[in-house]
Amino acid sequence: MLSNMGASLLLHKRISTTLAKAKELKKFVEPLVTRAKEDSTHNRRIAFSYLKSKEAIKALFGEVIEKVGTRPGGYTRIIKTGFRLGDNAEMCIIELVDFNELMLKDAAPAKKTTRRSRRSSGDATAPAPAAPKAAKVEAAPAPVVEAAEEAPIAEAEVVEETTPVAEASSEETAAPEASEENETEEK
Repeated sequence: MLSNMGASLLLHKRISTTLAKAKELKKFVEPLVTRAKEDSTHNRRIAFSYLKSKEAIKALFGEVIEKVGTRPGGYTRIIKTGFRLGDNAEMCIIELVDFNELMLKDAAPAKKTTRRSRRSSGDATAPAPAAPKAAKVEAAPAPVVEAAEEAPIAEAEVVEETTPVAEASSEETAAPEASEENETEEK
């Protein structure tokens, strides 16, 4: 059963089966893929003794190794799909990792967008010291974003926002002195 399922997996790149069978198939197929990294007569004969299918051997040593040959391991993926209606067995799809185009398309743009955002943060280093001052005033984070695009205007806005803070702090320092003066006058 495992040789038939292994051959089907290598030929079709994805099969649907029960979870228990998929876990055993993973243990059966992954060592074969590791052996196929080194294309020798000996490794081909060992793989043939397990799979018993010439087409599966051609697929394994050909197109499968081209895509997954650079991986250190983890050549298969198990995706659970629910339960079978007849006997309520847990069903899943087992597939070769680099052959699912839908997952490859989703993964590639996500990595690019995060890298771009990290690289573009180098331009916003100049207004970064002004950001804590704006936080004291409780300014919205929107001016900080604009600061990366238009630095001179944003710095002027930050200066205007920080001046009331400076006035407020001078009033607070003056207020305790006034209260001390009132206490001395009362005595």
